[in-house]
Amino acid sequence: MSSIQIPRIKFTKMIDHSILKQTLTQQDTIGGLEIAMEYNVAAATIKPCYTKLAAKLLNGTGVLVNPVICFPNGYDTSITKANATKQALDEGADEIDIVLNLGALLGGEFDYVRDDISTVVEAAQGAPVKVILETGLIRDMNMIVRACQICESAGARFVKTSTGFCDSPYKNKYGETVGYTTEILKLMRASVSDKVQVKAAQGVRRLEDALEVIALGVTRFGVSQTVNLMREFDAYFN
Repeated sequence: MSSIQIPRIKFTKMIDHSILKQTLTQQDTIGGLEIAMEYNVAAATIKPCYTKLAAKLLNGTGVLVNPVICFPNGYDTSITKANATKQALDEGADEIDIVLNLGALLGGEFDYVRDDISTVVEAAQGAPVKVILETGLIRDMNMIVRACQICESAGARFVKTSTGFCDSPYKNKYGETVGYTTEILKLMRASVSDKVQVKAAQGVRRLEDALEVIALGVTRFGVSQTVNLMREFDAYFN
């Protein structure tokens, strides 16, 4: 376990509580939002169809409403992404997650990828945009560097590893599938300026995972098992 020391409130404000599984019902989503409020996390990452619901329940709590747009594949048209972003903001979104058009990136269509992200950033009207790279599907590390640089030049506020929905080849020491490696996180952090934050997703399941990514410069991480993580945090630090 890392020796890093971190105040509880700072730790919880690094958590994006994920409520995205396809089978989750409205009632499940309400339960997830209640967990987000109980632990005062940074944001609740939700399906766009529940943006209004989340905005109503989270109003005044300090927990941000964070719908995922054109998720999890990212190959919708730019105007579709922009319109969905505008609708989400109208319904109460505070932050926006989008997925980078991976096929366009790997095909060398860098201007298209930049313009695609820029269109969403413009539509977001100042709301932070997080761009998911889906690092588990990128074999060329130079492409991860290029993707991060494109995201920053397009005005994104975060680069994020994964949707959690891809078949990544990476495994942690427990044999569980994860969306990134420590080397990838280091590379992402080194590829953008301090103006851009790095978010780890598809891999933070335990306190040791969270402390490891924090030590690498990650400032947000996606978690679906927030209750278990916080119980472990409280047991370890108290």
